[in-house]
Amino acid sequence: MQRILNPRRIASLRDFTLSGGDYAACVVLNWVNHEKTLTEAPGGLNIPIVSRAAQIIDGQHRIEGLKEAIKAESWVRTIEIPVAIYKYLDTRACADLFLSINTEQKPAPRSLVYDLYGEASVAVVDVPAVRARDIAMSLNETADSPYHDLIRFPGAAKSKFGVDLSTVVSAVKPLVEDKGVFDGVGIPELEMQTRVLFNYLGVLRDWYGPNWNEKDNAFLSAAGFSGAIDFLKNKLIPYCNTKRSYKADIIRQAMSLDQHSLITRGELKGLQGRAAIRTVSDGLTYRFLPVADIDEAIEI
Repeated sequence: MQRILNPRRIASLRDFTLSGGDYAACVVLNWVNHEKTLTEAPGGLNIPIVSRAAQIIDGQHRIEGLKEAIKAESWVRTIEIPVAIYKYLDTRACADLFLSINTEQKPAPRSLVYDLYGEASVAVVDVPAVRARDIAMSLNETADSPYHDLIRFPGAAKSKFGVDLSTVVSAVKPLVEDKGVFDGVGIPELEMQTRVLFNYLGVLRDWYGPNWNEKDNAFLSAAGFSGAIDFLKNKLIPYCNTKRSYKADIIRQAMSLDQHSLITRGELKGLQGRAAIRTVSDGLTYRFLPVADIDEAIEI
């Protein structure tokens, strides 16, 4: 009833444990030993200490992560974790329980998860996601930002116009990861990373002019924002790196942006997921016409 063990997941949980992380969810077991059975006692439960007495229904990676952490630090042995134990479930019942835990119990919305990163302790957060969230907050809160008040945070009215926080964080995260795109071109600082995005997205806003805040603006959709960041990552950052400049003027000079030929949501109608994102990225690539400097010819 279990997933195949993932060594990377085990290593991640080992590090999480050693950093002081807590385990709030139950490990779920199925007691199968009929010779040595569980017995209830006043105020407790008698559990025979015998090998191979129970099956792990849910939590095998947590257990393996804890075992690896114990090898590194003996104090991990003192950690207490919640455990739920069932008795003598058959295969079907185990399958039903596993599916109930892993399909019926819905995870928190991704936007809420990213929003909580601003409050959670260092031990449990995804550091690149925190950086991407900080950039999203700056885009949303800065008055001259192209996305001022256009990023939907948890609790926003469903009718609110704009792009979800989860979309922005997921798109920006590969740029700000350790050894990610920005790191690779020597831009590791938050302020510089934010300014690159402000400059680039500001060029797109200037292209649209008064149409920027219209609902048909593709860049105010999830696919449009993600496609814009894909183009930035794959085309524009490598180009700007050769120029050693990420100023708006350098970006604008490399683009052929006709105000009579905008990318609209209508072009994305009927497209799903990556296809819609690729349509936006390809549309920007089509308009990307950088001019090589004459004195930068390749010598062999």
